[in-house]
Amino acid sequence: MSDDDLNGGLNDDDLLGEEGWGDEEFDAGLLEEELRQAAAVLDPVPAELQQIAVDAHALHDLDARVAELTFDSLVDALPVRGVNDVPRMLTFRAGEVTVDVEVTARGLMGQVLPPQPARIEVLGGPRPGSPLTADDLGRFTGDVPLSGPFALRLRTGEDVVVTEWLRA
Repeated sequence: MSDDDLNGGLNDDDLLGEEGWGDEEFDAGLLEEELRQAAAVLDPVPAELQQIAVDAHALHDLDARVAELTFDSLVDALPVRGVNDVPRMLTFRAGEVTVDVEVTARGLMGQVLPPQPARIEVLGGPRPGSPLTADDLGRFTGDVPLSGPFALRLRTGEDVVVTEWLRA
């Protein structure tokens, strides 16, 4: 049986119209968007896989220096009896750069030492946080409470420093 028999005697030109598909009739971008929407509904990306991808994206600065955690008040400080809502104090060091951070229920604040301007990104969660800016004295603040695992990425001039991942 020939293709013309299967199509009721119509050839490919008859099925597509005499001219076929012109560029003005076929929008590849529209087709791609419709396929993306169908895939999102019919075969969504699992949440665990999405989180793994977000965490892996943090590794895109492979030439960044990793700042070692040298002090954590949850581990290194003596507890104070009767005091609630004690801020968590963290100190990270990478070569000559030290970052002191205080984490509270309201957010974080810290200082880069030696004092210098820097751009700080708080890594964690499915969406990147808004970048923080350290002033000329190295001080920075963020008013978004941290939850779950987090790390800090500092950009000071040409240097990139990434802290270890911690749980808030």
